[in-house]
Amino acid sequence: MQGVSPKVQALLAVLTLVWGTNWPLFRIVLDELPVLTFRSASLLASILTLAAILAIRRESFAVPRGKWPALIGASMMNLAIWQVSTSLAVLYIPSGHASVLAYTMPLWVAPLGWLLFGQKPTGRLLVAVLIGAAAVAALMAPNFASYAQAPWGLFWGLNAGFCWALGTFIVKRTAWPGMGLSLTFWQVAISLPPILLGAILFDGLPTRWPSAAVAAATIYTGVVPMSLGTATWFALVKLLPTQVAALSSIAIPIVAIVSGIVLLGEPLTWLQAAAIASTVVSLWLALVPKADGR
Repeated sequence: MQGVSPKVQALLAVLTLVWGTNWPLFRIVLDELPVLTFRSASLLASILTLAAILAIRRESFAVPRGKWPALIGASMMNLAIWQVSTSLAVLYIPSGHASVLAYTMPLWVAPLGWLLFGQKPTGRLLVAVLIGAAAVAALMAPNFASYAQAPWGLFWGLNAGFCWALGTFIVKRTAWPGMGLSLTFWQVAISLPPILLGAILFDGLPTRWPSAAVAAATIYTGVVPMSLGTATWFALVKLLPTQVAALSSIAIPIVAIVSGIVLLGEPLTWLQAAAIASTVVSLWLALVPKADGR
């Protein structure tokens, strides 16, 4: 296995920081806004941001012939179903518990790649996946009681991770000639209508404006994590083997935990410490080559 380039390392650092530090903001936003309303507003902010960047850079919005089915499928799996599933999960279990389930995506990628595409992982990568699974299990352990009492919360959280894994394969295994940032733009744009419809049906029309802090957090979520973070993720999927790209995402809930400790004063448990240590080892095995370069 070859070592990752400095460019990939930088992208990984940006993605982990941007997505990981965003989770504590949810606690602030969801005190005032319903989940689907928040998702709709952040998606709209993301669409406007991506469209502006594409226009400024004079990049094409065109979708290559024959790519619409794959593009719609990727959008549904990576964004629409993921966001709806996580939104449904938090109706049954606390948002922190749901977020851990949503990031089980790397654990789905390895068996799906093997079963569907014959992508048998190397021994080193298999060990990395198993250690990554131990990290996720350590994060899930304190939440087992809530999962048992609310099996639908468990189902929707795992469904989010499973669909994200499928969406990752669609992006990785499809050629997107001439599509750079527009790949992210169209996935975000396609995902907005069903989520907006859900917001109208289940949340109702807003009756008042949110506070300045919540409005700023919502706009920030759309502009930075949703736009720049998602674009960075798709770039990583193109640059890295699917299993390695997926495994890199397990650092995100770890950063979310650390952010909660720093920003919200949340305690650090021994299980969280074990998860952090396991994540470091897992990522080292997946991203750092052996001494002989393999």
